[in-house]
Amino acid sequence: MYPSHSRDLWQCLEQLNRIGIALSRERDTPKLLETILIAAKRLLNADAGTLYLLDKDERRLRFEVLRNDSLQLYLGGTTGTTIPFDPIPLYDPAGQPNTGMVVTYAVLQDTTVMVDDAYADQHFDFSGTHRFDQHTGYRSRSFLTVPMKDHEEEIIGVFQLINALDPETGQVRTFSPADRQLAESLASQAAIALTNHQLIRQLQQLFESLIELINTAIDHKSPYTGAHCQRVPVLTMMIAEAARRCERGRLKAFRPTDEELYELKIAGLLHDCGKITTPVHVVDKATKLQTLFDRIELVDTRGEVLRRDLEIELLKAKLAAVECGDHAAIPRLEQQFSARLAELEEDREHLRRCNSGSEFMRPEDQARVRQIAVRRWVGPDGQARDFLSGEEIDNLCIAKGTLNPTERAIIEEHVALTLRMLNALPWPKSLHNVPEYAGSHHETLDGGGYHRGLREQDLPIQARIICLADVFEALTARDRPYKPGKPLSEVLNILGRMVRDRQIDPDLFEVFIREGVWLNYARQYLQPEQIDTVDLSQIPEYTH
Repeated sequence: MYPSHSRDLWQCLEQLNRIGIALSRERDTPKLLETILIAAKRLLNADAGTLYLLDKDERRLRFEVLRNDSLQLYLGGTTGTTIPFDPIPLYDPAGQPNTGMVVTYAVLQDTTVMVDDAYADQHFDFSGTHRFDQHTGYRSRSFLTVPMKDHEEEIIGVFQLINALDPETGQVRTFSPADRQLAESLASQAAIALTNHQLIRQLQQLFESLIELINTAIDHKSPYTGAHCQRVPVLTMMIAEAARRCERGRLKAFRPTDEELYELKIAGLLHDCGKITTPVHVVDKATKLQTLFDRIELVDTRGEVLRRDLEIELLKAKLAAVECGDHAAIPRLEQQFSARLAELEEDREHLRRCNSGSEFMRPEDQARVRQIAVRRWVGPDGQARDFLSGEEIDNLCIAKGTLNPTERAIIEEHVALTLRMLNALPWPKSLHNVPEYAGSHHETLDGGGYHRGLREQDLPIQARIICLADVFEALTARDRPYKPGKPLSEVLNILGRMVRDRQIDPDLFEVFIREGVWLNYARQYLQPEQIDTVDLSQIPEYTH
């Protein structure tokens, strides 16, 4: 029988146990709130009910879930339909407690309230209920309102059940003292489940905030990588969602859960955390001779010394010619000076061009740097020396980019450090792959990546996704000191060649192009001049 009619106690306890298990397993907040209210209605056989959460900052109760079986009215929760009622303030504008309503009284007085008949009750204001009934044709009679308190005895919400139904006749009855006890037991279980859920969410928010803190530190250390740390996870998730929808090829089996996608997101956020120890002058190296400053200025100063030496040499020669009466030699001397000066200026300009770095430096340009290097100049100590030092020659002859082998090793070390840092953390089961995903984003299918030289069979699809996002963002980024952001047509061609060289996953590249991920990202983050016309048929390794 029903509790108010001596229902079997064991059956009630069994129901409460099942409800507790169901509540503890739920991870979605709207679903959890809805489950609490549905469980309360079923346990006490109530026709309708409402669940509110307490907003402590605003000191008011927010409608979260509303259900009425007779009216087939279901709002809030997982329905996607917003409850069209304003929050209920606990205090009036003058700061006085709002004890006229049942739900606010229950919260303010920290007590369960039972009302046998809303139309006969003289203690509370049921005018809103009466208007609802008049509008819908419903008849609200019995009420049971129960606060939900967390482990610190703080009220976090309240649920209100309306119109208890006799299980045999279906007629509306009053709530009994036994109903009250059951409702309070359920409220305790519900509050524990809700509190645990909120604590998990707060810890998750704290965790993500700490990640943002790391990325902010990198951002302040180097503005050239801060945006990268923010954009790569965004693009990572865009690629992952597109891959999850794929119905062809090897990606057809890629069906990650929401938890697995969250794990990938965290890996994307942390993929460059090791750069927090990378020296700024290496990360920000815009030119080949840059350390704490661009040393091309020192080289150019030597060139200026040589130019002035040529002028002094010319003037001395002209003076000697005049003193000897050889005026005919002066035009020849000036012609020689002009030729030597032009050669010097061409050499200086060549070094400036070489210093800027590029995708590829020709061997003949490197040879000319070495030829210029043996020019002699006289330093401030009066000693003659080569125009360029061995270290300057090595840097100016860097074949690709601006980093020499030592600096490149320092940059590549950030991946090893990322893996080492992340492996030191006690990851929960749902995030235990984060170090592997984040620490493998510079590996390539052909085994030529760094820092572990993993091959295709060792690279999880998640790491390949981060790799594609990382490369695309780096190529399109306009905030790098050593290059401008490339247009889309050039970037996609570079990616196509990387697929051909087995550096990027071909299936992910195909989805990336076919689903328009590249264009969606570009419209959000690239400059208009970078979004040029792209002929998909001309992209290497892409087939429609």
